[in-house]
Amino acid sequence: MSDLHQPFSLTPETRASLANDFIWGVATSAYQIEGGAAEGGRGPSIWDTFSHTPGKTARGDTGDVACDHYHRWPDDVALMAGLGVDAYRFSISWSRVQPLGHGDWNEEGLGFYDRLVDALLARGIRPHATLYHWDLPQGLQDHGGWAVRETALRFADYAERIALRLGDRLAGIATHNEPWCTATLGNERGQFAPGFKDAALAADVSHHLLVSHGLALQAMRATGTRTPLGIVLNQSSTTAADDSTADRALAATEYAKFVRWYMDPIFDGRYPLDPGIAHYPRNVQAEDFAIIGQPLDFLGINYYTRIWASAATPPLHAPRALGVTDMGWEIYPEGLTELLVGLHERYPGLPPIYLMENGMANADEVVDGRVADFARIDYMRRHLEALARAREAGVDIRGFFYWSLLDNYEWDSGYGKRFGLVHVDYDTQRRTLKDSALWYRETMAALRRRETAHG
Repeated sequence: MSDLHQPFSLTPETRASLANDFIWGVATSAYQIEGGAAEGGRGPSIWDTFSHTPGKTARGDTGDVACDHYHRWPDDVALMAGLGVDAYRFSISWSRVQPLGHGDWNEEGLGFYDRLVDALLARGIRPHATLYHWDLPQGLQDHGGWAVRETALRFADYAERIALRLGDRLAGIATHNEPWCTATLGNERGQFAPGFKDAALAADVSHHLLVSHGLALQAMRATGTRTPLGIVLNQSSTTAADDSTADRALAATEYAKFVRWYMDPIFDGRYPLDPGIAHYPRNVQAEDFAIIGQPLDFLGINYYTRIWASAATPPLHAPRALGVTDMGWEIYPEGLTELLVGLHERYPGLPPIYLMENGMANADEVVDGRVADFARIDYMRRHLEALARAREAGVDIRGFFYWSLLDNYEWDSGYGKRFGLVHVDYDTQRRTLKDSALWYRETMAALRRRETAHG
């Protein structure tokens, strides 16, 4: 496999930084891989409803089958063990364990996650669960969804049940994955489920998501669980296109809306004030920031690209020196270092950080049994080096989870975008390790050897 290492080897500085007590993982989410949408007592989620609505997703693709992980999970666990990852981040389908999001619990659904967690532990893989990755039970959406406070209360009940059932075996529980996507893409832009286009509603939804996060932490800690608890936020560095007052102001606004909107309530007890923010939550109650500000055991961050802020008409485009991914996102690894160092400086005393998602969509094809995705290997190498630079600058970052283990259902893009280390033929469900998976396996093994040699 020497062709996978040149010119893709990590620098000596990166190897030295990341060889020490670092967690290496992969990540997925329930609706994107599980399938089995109407099996095992699972109830419908907002993504079942949205994806089955004509015109909402590319080619009308749905997650009904996805990667069929609901049936093939033992093979997928074996695949992860073969890669040699330390940890696996997955999400729990709320409507699989509680079909309506309130009322009766589904023992068959809970048992599915019991078996998955036990199998991971048997293979030496640490299970990291996310409670909410955008798939709200339709039974709660029918009563107002995240626009009503009652949903936050039901989320706390759900969190409590998972902590009681799985908390003795999980390495971490995150309340939410990327609440910005739920609020903004789902309720302001209509791009994701439930598909609303109302900016004022999105602000209210974002607040209830944060309240639900705090209530869930309280409920889980009341069970006595010792599992580390946190949240996962998607974040980006922000670059003003030039030094003009307008571009610098726009960059500050975009950072406030994307990063500070969720960080400030959790760590500073308030929303950021910025003249460019048009809507603030209308549903804030007196005790809410005390609830939201529950201490975290870890902070998960997802990074894919930077925000480029240009107020010009037409706007100036980012340089894109390293090109773009198949999603059209600029490849800008320096932004990861900028983001993490900036957070370290802005929010003193942050808990340990895990990079919970980082990866690229690539137009992958299997040729003679091989997927030669060298662009992805280069993407990973560059971002790991950016991560190591942040660690050397004093950021307490403990691990890296590649997104994603498998090619999967990529939301409104359907099955047209491939992020996986493992290629999935959706007609046959055949899994093929890409060259990036082989590179990741060998890189992890080499770093462990280095750690042992210097131990």
